[in-house]
Amino acid sequence: METMQAFRVALGVRCDFCHAQGDFASDEKPHKNIARQMIVMARDINTKFPDGKMHVTCYTCHRGAEEPATRPGETPVADHAEHGEHAEHPPQR
Repeated sequence: METMQAFRVALGVRCDFCHAQGDFASDEKPHKNIARQMIVMARDINTKFPDGKMHVTCYTCHRGAEEPATRPGETPVADHAEHGEHAEHPPQR
């Protein structure tokens, strides 16, 4: 569960953003497969560091927002219309 909580915080979403309510094993939600692809990407990037440490996580780009920030100083905006939520996050310093 610790890993799932890290994903939830990194993207600023609830569990049902990726998981079908009542059937967490289901792959019906596209976000679940996108998350799997991003996990593979982060693992691949981390294997390239010679020290063996984790340098890249979901939070590295997402900073608590559903969409990753792509430019320095960009304010991530989490738009969770699917869940009836909208939250703006201040820029990270």
